[in-house]
Order: sequence, then C-alpha cells, then structure tokens
Amino acid sequence: MMEKINATLEGYFVLLGFSNWPHLEVILFVVILMFYLMTLIGNLFIIILSYVDAHLHTPMYFFLSNLSFLDLCYTTKKNISYNGCMIQLYFVLALGSTECVLLVVMSYDRYAAVCRPLHYTVLMHPRFCHLLAVASLVSGFTKSALHCFLIFWVPLCGHRQVDHFFCEVPALLRLSCIDTHANELTLMITSSIFVLIPLILILSSYGAIAWAMLRMQSTTGLQKVFGTCGSHLMVVSLFFIPAMCIYLLPSSGSSQDQGKFIALFYTVVTPSLNPLIYTLRNKDVRGAVKRLMGSWSLW
Repeated sequence: MMEKINATLEGYFVLLGFSNWPHLEVILFVVILMFYLMTLIGNLFIIILSYVDAHLHTPMYFFLSNLSFLDLCYTTKKNISYNGCMIQLYFVLALGSTECVLLVVMSYDRYAAVCRPLHYTVLMHPRFCHLLAVASLVSGFTKSALHCFLIFWVPLCGHRQVDHFFCEVPALLRLSCIDTHANELTLMITSSIFVLIPLILILSSYGAIAWAMLRMQSTTGLQKVFGTCGSHLMVVSLFFIPAMCIYLLPSSGSSQDQGKFIALFYTVVTPSLNPLIYTLRNKDVRGAVKRLMGSWSLW
C-alpha cells in the first residue's frame, strides 16, 4: 500500500477534462475564458462596491461580498502534482461547503429583515454577522479536511489519469485499488449534512418570508422583498441543484461525462451569473453605482 502511495506522490496527475470530445476543446476554452473573466470582473465589482459605498454596509451586502469572494476562488489546470491535487481538492470542497452554509446565513438575514424588521438591527448585529461568516468558513474547511484525510490514505492504482477537469472526490476514488464504499458512504453523509440540511433551512426561511409577504399591504414593500428574495432563490437553485446531482445521486459509467458538464456549470457558470443576478434587479446596487460614477466625475 505504501509503495502505491509513494509512487503517486512522486508523479503527476493528468486531468483528462473533456478530451473525449477533442472538437469541443477550443470552443470550451473560449466559453470558459469568457465566463472566468465575467466571474473575475463581476465579483470583484461587488466586493469593491460593498466596501466603498457606505449605503451598502449592511449584513446583506456583507454576506454577498463574502459569497463573491468564494466565487472568485474556483480555478483549474491540466497537469497537476499529487500534492497540488490534494490542495486543489481541499479548497474546492472547502469553498463549496462554505458557500452552502453562507447561503443559509443569507436566507436567515432575509428572514430577519422581512419577518422581524423591528428586531433586525439586534438580530443581525455586525459582530454577530462576522461570527456567522467565520462559522461558515470553519465548518466548510473542517468538512473538507475530513475528506482530504480519508482520500490521502486511499492507495491509488498505477495510471494517473483523472477523468475530470479538476481534482474531485468521486473522480479520485475511481483510481483506487481497494474497496471505497466507506469513503463513498462518508461522502454521502457529509454531503447530506452540507447540502440537504442547508437546503431545508433555506426553504423554511423563504416559506416564512412568503407567508409574511402574503400579509403585506404595501405594494412597494412587496416588490422590494420579492426582488431581493427572488435573486437569492435563483442563486440557491443554481448552486444546490447541480451539487445534489453530483454528490447525492448514485454514480454510474453512463453519467460520468454528464457529471463533468454539471460540475462545469456550478464551478464556472454559476459564479459568473451570481453578480448579474444580484445587481441587475437591485436598486441599492444601481444607486451605489450611480453615486460611485458621480464621485469619479468630480475628480
């Protein structure tokens, strides 16, 4: 077992990506590059705008800037060392798990704003918001450390071709020389904790928000709440549906290529769409952009 582990440690993995479709590689490169630039520009824009504009110094935009920071951190490459693969696996799992928890926190923020407006400043005190953000990071990185520890002790077979475009648990387990049912069971349990439970909490929060919206008399307030919550629910759908398809549905050989495209969607497409979803329909952000442009024109 140790010989197999040492052989892997000395070598490099080749991430096959979409090499089964060589005619798509150039097209995918261009498309992924465009989405990556959108992710970089869009999320940096939200982070900077939330920091610069005093009107956006609220819990909602604090958590949104944290979400944008997580979305900036998804990267990939073709050839990668074993240590590099483990580091990439650790951060991909950690960032994804952290985002699951952070989306729950954001839904709680919207619940407090809509259902408990008189107590909102007490419930979402800045110190408590920072504590929630730290708790999201700690839980996500702890869960990732567990998976990486288990993967590290799995002996891998001779070939080093990872049939994916980044280092991911299911793809690495397929290289194992031993039975991996214990690892797969651990992945299923932790994924259920970090996917299903957050999703249930989010839906519960928005169920309470929907009930409160039905009792609202103000049309303007109703539209504002619907716009903000609708954007968040769209982001939740774009993140959780692909995650459930990857980590909770049973894998098979026929679904392996399909899984790559699903993973491509939530690691490349979703992070680039989040800034557009949150900004295009948000009057606060549009107002902050106008104020920022106005201050620049004075210079």
